[in-house]
Amino acid sequence: MTIADRTPHIVLAVLPDALQARLDALRRAHYPPERNRVSAHCTLFHAVPGMVAAELAATLARLTAMTPPPRARIDRIIDLDGGTALALISADLAEIRETLADHFHGLLTGGDAVPPRFHITVQNKVDRRTAHILQSGLAATWRATDTPIPAIAVHRVIDGAWHPVGTWRFRGGGRG
Repeated sequence: MTIADRTPHIVLAVLPDALQARLDALRRAHYPPERNRVSAHCTLFHAVPGMVAAELAATLARLTAMTPPPRARIDRIIDLDGGTALALISADLAEIRETLADHFHGLLTGGDAVPPRFHITVQNKVDRRTAHILQSGLAATWRATDTPIPAIAVHRVIDGAWHPVGTWRFRGGGRG
């Protein structure tokens, strides 16, 4: 990869396998199949420029080595107008993201340059009625879920397709 590489890199919070499977099943059941090209995910950054890919990898390696897995809660249902998401609340993850945003200040654009509202989209690009049906069903069955975030993953985005770059597991000491 050259210094001039501007291929965007998407940075994601990795979810535990059982929870990932549960959210992927929701996404498969409710996301339009022709648009459902990726797994359920929580995005930390949408487009870190490829020209800093090596620095991103080194920074993630240092950060995850000294940081325990952040705790998170997937709690309320979010109405996306033409879709549905689940809110992911985590002061720990927000702090990690802020550290990364500070490190890459000046390179982040759009939504990556402002504090995020973490969420996991399980449905998108549907009509309002379809979205409301899912939201009503989830309101009756979804229970808030506490979870660790075991790792951070990075993918290169080429022509809309995601290509895995790496995964960095949190390995720091436990949280009090």
